[in-house]
Amino acid sequence: MPGVPTSLKGRSFTRVGAWSRAELETLLDLADELKAERARRPELRLLPGRTIGLIFHKPSTRTRVAFEVGIAELGGMALFLPAGELQLARGESYRDTALVLSRLLSALMIRTYDQAEVEEFAEHASIPVINGLTDHAHPLQALADAMTLRERFGTLEHVKVAYVGDGNNVCNSLMRMAGRFGMELVVATPAGYEPDPEVTAAAARDAAARGGDITVMRDPRQAAGDAHAVYTDVWTSMGQEDSRTRRARDLERYRIDSQLLAVADPDAVAMHCLPAHVGEEITAEVLYGPRCLAWEQAENRLHTQKALMALVIR
Repeated sequence: MPGVPTSLKGRSFTRVGAWSRAELETLLDLADELKAERARRPELRLLPGRTIGLIFHKPSTRTRVAFEVGIAELGGMALFLPAGELQLARGESYRDTALVLSRLLSALMIRTYDQAEVEEFAEHASIPVINGLTDHAHPLQALADAMTLRERFGTLEHVKVAYVGDGNNVCNSLMRMAGRFGMELVVATPAGYEPDPEVTAAAARDAAARGGDITVMRDPRQAAGDAHAVYTDVWTSMGQEDSRTRRARDLERYRIDSQLLAVADPDAVAMHCLPAHVGEEITAEVLYGPRCLAWEQAENRLHTQKALMALVIR
């Protein structure tokens, strides 16, 4: 495979909007190459001796496994760092932790609640800081989503995606990715569940400049009309368990089922970032059916996270 570009070495990845379209495209192209090379089973030790620390305030399956497997396949190693076992739990500042870990690690991933925490780590660290998920954004998922859609449709420009349900962190990052690549993204949520208005406005400006469109509406069936992909996420995210009953009632109309897919493009696919609550935001018939790309999205977390590490770790 061609050599890995060096222009992004040392860069953090805290939000999709912090990277240009060209930079995101470089990552997606490299992810495609790494996926193809992995299928041929060669050993690509692109990061020998490098170490990435993984700080987790929240549970994880795909994020953790993709980083640990990915860095190992690149010749490095991952260090699992539960936040409760670090001095962060006893009040050490983000700044001090970032300064110390920058002298011990090659990169740092943080999965937490507050976006400001990730940004503060990135401000003070001298190594790349990667956002593994916050309540505001899930940029790693957006990378895998973009790769999956590009694999299916050959391009991202003018691909129409309907996102139905809670306008959460996944939706925020998906909007920024859609704007960067001139996609048509229609978000359908109940009142009070809309995505971040500043993110929506920034994504809409991006999309308009590239021939795409970002729309937020109420009606899930109208949003899904002629869509190439219909996307959803859980109705109750981590930390929202106390409002589960209310959220299930409010989001009842926003389920991906065969009836909703029927109003989309005849060849439309269903997407879900997982974990799924079958029978709530998506039916078993759709999730385990032939038109669902959730499992491709999950696999592509590995390839995009490998590409990200290969690009930013020195």
